[in-house]
Amino acid sequence: MDIKKQILKRYYGFNSFREGQQEIIEAILNRRDTVAVMPTGSGKSLCFQIPALMLEGGTIVISPLISLMKDQVDSLNTMGIPASYINSSLDYREIGERIQQFINGSSKIMYLAPERLESLYYNKPFMSSAIAQIAVDEAHCVSEWGHDFRKSYKNISEFVKAIETRPVVSAFTATATRQVKEDIVKLLDLSGPAFYDMGLRRSNLYLEVVKGENKESFLKKYLKKRTRESGIIYFSTRKGVDRTYSLLKKKGYNVGRYHAGMEPVERKATQDRFINEEIDYILSTNAFGMGIDKPNIRFIIHYNMPKNIEAYYQEIGRAGRDGEPAEAYLLFSEADKHIHRFLLEKSISDESRTMLAGKKLQKMINFCHTNRCLWRYVSDYFDEDNNDDCDNCNNCLDKTKKEIDVTIETQKILSCVFRVRENFGASTVAAVLKGSKSKKLVQRNLDKVSTYGIMNEKTVKEIRELIDFLTAEGYLFVTHGKYPLLKLNESSWEVLRGKRQVYKKTVVFEEHKAHDSGLFEVLRKLRREIAREENVPPYVVFHDYTLEQMCEVLPEKSEELLDIKGVGDKKMMKYGERFINAIQNNLGVRSE
Repeated sequence: MDIKKQILKRYYGFNSFREGQQEIIEAILNRRDTVAVMPTGSGKSLCFQIPALMLEGGTIVISPLISLMKDQVDSLNTMGIPASYINSSLDYREIGERIQQFINGSSKIMYLAPERLESLYYNKPFMSSAIAQIAVDEAHCVSEWGHDFRKSYKNISEFVKAIETRPVVSAFTATATRQVKEDIVKLLDLSGPAFYDMGLRRSNLYLEVVKGENKESFLKKYLKKRTRESGIIYFSTRKGVDRTYSLLKKKGYNVGRYHAGMEPVERKATQDRFINEEIDYILSTNAFGMGIDKPNIRFIIHYNMPKNIEAYYQEIGRAGRDGEPAEAYLLFSEADKHIHRFLLEKSISDESRTMLAGKKLQKMINFCHTNRCLWRYVSDYFDEDNNDDCDNCNNCLDKTKKEIDVTIETQKILSCVFRVRENFGASTVAAVLKGSKSKKLVQRNLDKVSTYGIMNEKTVKEIRELIDFLTAEGYLFVTHGKYPLLKLNESSWEVLRGKRQVYKKTVVFEEHKAHDSGLFEVLRKLRREIAREENVPPYVVFHDYTLEQMCEVLPEKSEELLDIKGVGDKKMMKYGERFINAIQNNLGVRSE
């Protein structure tokens, strides 16, 4: 058997590689600099960890996610792979010991924050030791065009140059536009790199935008079906977190909260309880999630719209990392747009940055109103050439949706934008079409334009929603200044001249069934017990999909357990007997 596959089975318990993994590993083993753009949950860590075990020398993993390091290292050590990390949680003695272990080869993989590179730059024994690979995780952080730019990432290329024998450099990210990909190659000073783009889409992750629903009612209804499953609910404000936390707590839901207004000790305790499956749901601002490697998060709910597509993609990426089905719901309301525009004006003083943030916000708003495949929209945003629909979002799957011809309504709206000389935003245009008698409208003589009141059968809200839909579908353009204005474009004129028809789909919310298994809960309980004994998160012991396979296979012998995905030799020796006994005891109870 191929050595790579032997390592894959022995340490990770998998029989085969996922798409792209083997090619990336081979490029690194051939000592070719490599860039890999891989969706969250596609197994990018394995792509640099397996070469680390096969190359002569150690591997340094540079990552900004300090909270992730311990989990990754715990997981590697549990599998029998010697690894360590260096970050601010360690004292000088511990740091010195770990550096020495790496130098003498007793530790094969070392995780470092980029800020730590400077201190190692002047450590001659370290810089002249056998360093075979530098793996740069979250490589988009090197680019100022990326959504999470880190200045310290720009020091990586100088650090690599200072190493006595240049190692192979591998760079990994889940999100990168064309500009960011170019920056990764240039700013990391990669030499003729191999490039692998696995695409952004994740076939196991269902996307849905929910509009016109009471958010609190939706949340309570949804969580009722998701008992004992892990999920994260994101809010745009701390106040939203606190208010909804109190509401759900009173209703008896097993929830925790997390935001920057809480004490660090309280935040850490909440995070640990969530990882260790002592609470089911986390209510949080975007402060929570970076570095969370919990693989069995089954859903993400955005209670408020995120500020841009990058943030949205990063946050939904925390669901379904184990490859099992997961869901991401975005609960949209008009108020979300105004909150973000207000925060944008308050927080950014530089005009060019405000304009860029405004463009990104409009793309996010368009996402919430589009009729197109949601995954396809995200692919287009990140310059990915993928013209296929996903069949895993509400726009693709909901067969109850009906296409309605809205060409006449569209012509009325576009004509109104023209009649007011493209000098106003959506609110004013909607008010003119409704026939509002507001003082501002009359003072500006907008009640005299020919389109005044021609849509008075509709509410202002309905007209606004149609304007947002037309913007999302490219029939209108919105400027990105402090006061966004509606502008006509080529598509607008095609509709006005009768050369193009416009169709809009209705949206219907669809319910999904929750997982329920008595044996699965027994195995989860055993997993938690072992995790507490070893002081590691439960998923380090086994992932959910491994427990689910155990429920299906019902192994009686170690050989049968070894055939299950996620069970390697080391874990078989450590945990096998306890899990087999738990399964057989549970079956015995049922048969009595």
